[in-house]
Amino acid sequence: MLFKNKVALAAAISAITLSHMALADGLSISARDTLEQPGLTVILDHNPFSPIFFDEKNGGLQIVLHGERIATDGALRLSATPEQWDPVPTFGSRSRDASGTQVLVKSSYPEVDLSYTLAVAPEEGGFRIAVNLDKPLPKALEGKVGFNLDFLPSTYFGKTYLSDKQPGLFPRHPAGPMKTDKSGDPQPLVSGGKSITLSPEDPLTRVTIVSDKAPVALYDARNRAQNGWFVVRSMVAAGAKDEAVVWHVRPNVLPNWAREPVISYNQAGYTPNRNKVAMIELDPNFKGPDEAELLRLMPDGSKQSALRGKLTSKGKWQRYNYSAFDFSSVREPGLYVISYANQTTTPFSIAENAYSNIWQPSLDTFLPAQMDHMGVREGYRVWTAPSHLDDARQAPANLVHFDGYKMGESLDSPFKAGERIDGLSVGGWQDAGDYDIQTPDNSWVVRDLVWGKELFGLEWDETSVDEAARQVEIRKPDGQQDSLQQIRHGVRQLVAQYKIFGHAIQGIIDPTLKQYTHLGDASSQTDNKFYDPSLGENESKGDRSGKTDDRWAFTTDRPSNNLYVATALAGAARTLPALDAQLAAEALTAAKALWAREQGKNFPVAERHKGPFPARSPDAVNVQATVELLLATKGEKIYKDRLMELLPTIDVQFDWVGGAAARAIPLMDATYRKRLEEIAVKAKARIDNEIANTPFGVPISEHSWAGSIQVATFGTNMYVLHKAFPKIFGVEYTLNALDYMLGRHPVNNVSLVSTIGTRSKLVAYGHNRADYSFIAGGMVPGPLVIKPDYPELKTDWPFLWFENEYTVATTSAYILAANAASAAAKEKR
Repeated sequence: MLFKNKVALAAAISAITLSHMALADGLSISARDTLEQPGLTVILDHNPFSPIFFDEKNGGLQIVLHGERIATDGALRLSATPEQWDPVPTFGSRSRDASGTQVLVKSSYPEVDLSYTLAVAPEEGGFRIAVNLDKPLPKALEGKVGFNLDFLPSTYFGKTYLSDKQPGLFPRHPAGPMKTDKSGDPQPLVSGGKSITLSPEDPLTRVTIVSDKAPVALYDARNRAQNGWFVVRSMVAAGAKDEAVVWHVRPNVLPNWAREPVISYNQAGYTPNRNKVAMIELDPNFKGPDEAELLRLMPDGSKQSALRGKLTSKGKWQRYNYSAFDFSSVREPGLYVISYANQTTTPFSIAENAYSNIWQPSLDTFLPAQMDHMGVREGYRVWTAPSHLDDARQAPANLVHFDGYKMGESLDSPFKAGERIDGLSVGGWQDAGDYDIQTPDNSWVVRDLVWGKELFGLEWDETSVDEAARQVEIRKPDGQQDSLQQIRHGVRQLVAQYKIFGHAIQGIIDPTLKQYTHLGDASSQTDNKFYDPSLGENESKGDRSGKTDDRWAFTTDRPSNNLYVATALAGAARTLPALDAQLAAEALTAAKALWAREQGKNFPVAERHKGPFPARSPDAVNVQATVELLLATKGEKIYKDRLMELLPTIDVQFDWVGGAAARAIPLMDATYRKRLEEIAVKAKARIDNEIANTPFGVPISEHSWAGSIQVATFGTNMYVLHKAFPKIFGVEYTLNALDYMLGRHPVNNVSLVSTIGTRSKLVAYGHNRADYSFIAGGMVPGPLVIKPDYPELKTDWPFLWFENEYTVATTSAYILAANAASAAAKEKR
């Protein structure tokens, strides 16, 4: 009997071994509960749906195939083509089943009494998905709930699909069909079959889905919204519970596939005497040479070897290995390319003037295109007519806006909810790809431009600005410095807020989701007529109308916003007198008052800020405001004394306020300098240790928004600190930051600043994103880490805002950092 048991056990072990051998070249479950094999990763709710923005196209089950994330949002959804703010499931937990062969993801819709478990397991040829409901659907949800998996449109443009019902072509532009019941809902491109294959002709993107039970349908969600994806969906049947939906997903994986190396470098080139290091990103399965070559381009098109050198390993970061190719010894001016493993880069220059024109489009094109309340023209092109001339109405109390703005119980305003507020339709920039005025970010732009003007000159005049006529014309110099005109435009909005409310406000934004999702000319987002409740909805009279489309002003009085505005206005008071002396005087008065009202409050020192955006805690912003007023008043005692008291905050928030603190040194005493130097020495050791964890020599955000603004701010702060403490900080930090922004970063080598460099970001999330286009000079956030370890930066799909959305503060941070890097490079002569 014992012998028989041993034989049975051996047979069982043999069967298991054979099973694993059969899947040896297929998927396996990793220690982080992803499904992995060379060329394929299945991510299982490692990136929860956003509590603010809901569906960011980075949630649920996701597929990375041959190095590209092709599918996302694998989850139960309450409609076939949900829009961004439609309900999303709440992540519960992720675990293994008792056998360890399945990953179980629990999710729910608490508000509609729907909870379920997604059971995902490797199987031969791919993986199996089973949807298990905790209980059958409530009556109200029958016929509405299905399992959706969204596929990236730009991956499948120009390709075909093959259902067991019929073949078809993925449409390049959404073209229906739509339901005729006035619901606005799309009909499927194909439905009724039990299987579908996406791009059967392309082995890199081919995926087959076979359903055991419910039929499979394919939708084009772009028919509802331009940021929609292609959706494969199977419905949950009424009464179904266990295995309500079962799919077998078969991604085609090329045998022995390995991702091609990425050679990343500064797309704008290098000055002759600075460090020059390219980074080569390598798939762990790629076996390549241990050396690269720098080639010089000759007038006849031939290439001459300038340097052949060994690579230096920089270790592993996220899922890739990195090696450095150092060609700093090559100083001869000219055009060059880098060759490695049968790949050759696009050309770049080595020249003394390599950085002479890398920031101007950001100032003369991008910022003008974002100017609110103005008409903007560039040659034959009209970017916008004057916009939002009906600003603004008072937002009501206890309102949580879909873009994250919040009003508390108190309005902190002399106006009643819904009441018209005169005086806000001046100045300011539309924040990003959307059209709101974010007060902190507008303040940051002013401060960056002030620093740029004071530290580097920003001598440039390519744009005419007529504030009285509300007209801007790009490529038409008017004798006034563009930087000063932009500073004035931002200050006009900030001063208006102070005059009306006595404090800064959160910002101004669209009242309805339909307006918020507007794409195109900003001037058509509202009717530019003040709302008059005495008029009918479609009635207008003069400058008034009955349309409630005027933007809301969110007026909550917050210390950090007041200090942000004080920072901007104190700086503007120093730079504006030659252009607008009266506005400069008003700015200084407002800055002093806003700063004074926040002193004496107990702002606890927050934990060291690590996010991708500048620190917004009142303690950190108070340092910035105090320094700017110290400079504006040429060292008044009240600001000196306060800055000494803020040294503990400077210590904690050094990464963000260290540069500002250093600018105060000439107006402070020796004690301050000594203490700041001690803080700087300690911070340098920590910063060096942190950035050593990445191959690029800069901090890289791993939050839900990529961090190019963090890199830019790092570059500027380190340059200012270098000027203050040259024995502690060198210029390499700043040059590394420039290299990162202009191409030496993970995933690919595109410059993050549109039109800067040989190869730059030309499909971005701006006002014109529906055209798959760009705005010259805008900087995008850059590579984002899709957890657990997949860095991504799509170059052909504009609608991933966390990678591709321009913001005015990100771009002004680039203007400043680019000038700092240009100055740093000159020190290397």
